[in-house]
Amino acid sequence: MSQFFQIHPETPQKRLINQAVEILRRGGVIVYPTDSAYAIGCHLGDKQAADRIKRIRKLDDKHNFTLVCRDLSDIGVYAKVDNTQYRLLKTFTPGPYTFILDATTEVPRRLMHPKRRSIGVRVPDNAIVQELLGELGEPIMSSTLILPGETEPMTDPEEIRDVLGHELDLIIDGGFCGMEATTVVNFTGEVPEVTRVGKGDPEPFQV
Repeated sequence: MSQFFQIHPETPQKRLINQAVEILRRGGVIVYPTDSAYAIGCHLGDKQAADRIKRIRKLDDKHNFTLVCRDLSDIGVYAKVDNTQYRLLKTFTPGPYTFILDATTEVPRRLMHPKRRSIGVRVPDNAIVQELLGELGEPIMSSTLILPGETEPMTDPEEIRDVLGHELDLIIDGGFCGMEATTVVNFTGEVPEVTRVGKGDPEPFQV
């Protein structure tokens, strides 16, 4: 059965954050709050943990994981960003957006889109995630927690524990954080393309 931490959404307890990071580093799969919905994630380099997430969500190999980053400096390591893109990202991060960008060589090949060598990145506006990422020192490989056959993310940590507790290593209860997925903006073409409308306002990216 998974561990269950109740972490204050505005002033996260350092001791619990440190324990959560250790679980990630040991190959654990965790559920944690973001600024749009609960996400499921693992350590960036852990293939076994990523495969567990795929089994839980019943994802195929074409699924794009998202790198949840602390700030733009993290994004610059894993994605290629030109000046125009950087200005947009600076304006709209942190926030409820996922940006599809061309990947750098730092991204493991298995995480990229199989044909386009792209990667999803995002910077959530959530204190718990920011503390986790600061302590971990690198992005969390993540996916929105949407169960097979469902269209909406899971929102209740207690329900998550009831349904998935035996398959997870840690559930972080950070309270209600929303029930919409992120807005996805694809930057790999000539102009930005909104490919999914979610919590973030799509209008600034619609040309």
